[in-house]
Amino acid sequence: MTMNNHMNTIYILWLRQLKRFTRSKPRLLGSLGQPVLFLVALGFGFGPTYAKAGEGNYLQFLAPGVIAMTVLFSAMFFGIELIWDRQFGFLKETLVAPVSRFHIMLGRTLGGATVSCVQGLIVLGISTIAGFRPDNVLGVFGSLVFMFLGAIVFTALGTAIASKLEDMHAFQLIMNFLVMPLFFLSGALFPLKNLPPILDIITRVNPMTYVVDGLRGTLINASHFGIGMDFIVLTGVALLILSVGSYLFSKIEL
Repeated sequence: MTMNNHMNTIYILWLRQLKRFTRSKPRLLGSLGQPVLFLVALGFGFGPTYAKAGEGNYLQFLAPGVIAMTVLFSAMFFGIELIWDRQFGFLKETLVAPVSRFHIMLGRTLGGATVSCVQGLIVLGISTIAGFRPDNVLGVFGSLVFMFLGAIVFTALGTAIASKLEDMHAFQLIMNFLVMPLFFLSGALFPLKNLPPILDIITRVNPMTYVVDGLRGTLINASHFGIGMDFIVLTGVALLILSVGSYLFSKIEL
């Protein structure tokens, strides 16, 4: 196949994901409920305690973590759509087409990642209404890089897991088992300095940690590892999980 055909395959599947998202208003509203709850309940509830500890404004600290949480939850659960498409026959029609399975998987992943970034930007807007203030406008553009890298990592991970499953309920159980530890052990809700050794190791091997840290670095100039390190780690993890996800996707039996 020509390069043009490969790009058309990726574009069509990317566009399909966007259309499914924009046509489902309840899905958009439902995806914003949890981030708003975290911003209000934690941001204002723990804010006075955080300030008394001498750490400053907790909402400023929390907002990048909530944005990263939105990207994580949205991206991981795109795997459900793969199982849904398998059950209703669309996946079979796609896989029998004379196109590379890698490009099919890449198109779906990019579409899911784009939708996750859009949701992250919406939560960023809600955060500013709640009182969050990025350091500068350029930082907002920089945060898009980390939103997208994180979305690629977790959309590809969700796709890889869904490639081995046919039961939607089993997928949801596995996602709940993975998503909550990834979020709570990422430093999204607490500073990464002075952690117990075991917790420090866990946060360092958690890819979600580098999404949160990258967003804090670009939005409020408070990166723990450094923006460069966050970018390198996430790029490497994204390439690794894309490779694994592509392999597992290529093994799907019709």
